[in-house]
Amino acid sequence: MKKIILPILSVLMLSCGDDPLPKPKGYLRLEYPSPVYTKAPVPLPFSFEKNQLSERIKSVTSSADMKGVNINYPSLKATIYLTYKEVKDGNLNDLLRDAQNLTQKHTIKADEIFNIPFENKEAKVYGMLYEIGGDAASQSQFYVTDSINHFLSGSLYFYAKPNYDSIYPASEYLKKDIKRIMETVRWQE
Repeated sequence: MKKIILPILSVLMLSCGDDPLPKPKGYLRLEYPSPVYTKAPVPLPFSFEKNQLSERIKSVTSSADMKGVNINYPSLKATIYLTYKEVKDGNLNDLLRDAQNLTQKHTIKADEIFNIPFENKEAKVYGMLYEIGGDAASQSQFYVTDSINHFLSGSLYFYAKPNYDSIYPASEYLKKDIKRIMETVRWQE
């Protein structure tokens, strides 16, 4: 009997200790490099700075009245689409309405849309940044204009199902790039 009790007693003594605790919840930690901005080489009547994390800019010409460039971010699986249109024949109101309507199409899936006005009087750049929260297809859209000759609109899209929680860190990173584009737009007269 002593032979049986002694091993059981020693096991009980060794197994006593702190109560086991469940592992704390872990969160995905995504770190992106600090952005380095350089002037983007675009064959359009404006210039701006882009993040070096992006690939070479792809020029897209749709028609004589509309030109565009795509700024690809393969590591983030995202693209910022820029579309340039010339302001002429009193079409500024139509261009503004189109840009605003494109954003409003996302209200079906969006939880919220924040309008952030932008103004740089020295460079004659005026516009609006739309931050879209929720599972919308685009997380950020914007437009800038000089109200006389130039109109530039932009949209951020990811190559993934729009799951807001998953793309939020990349969306916030790219929102800074969009703000930088807006801040550094310079029209060529």
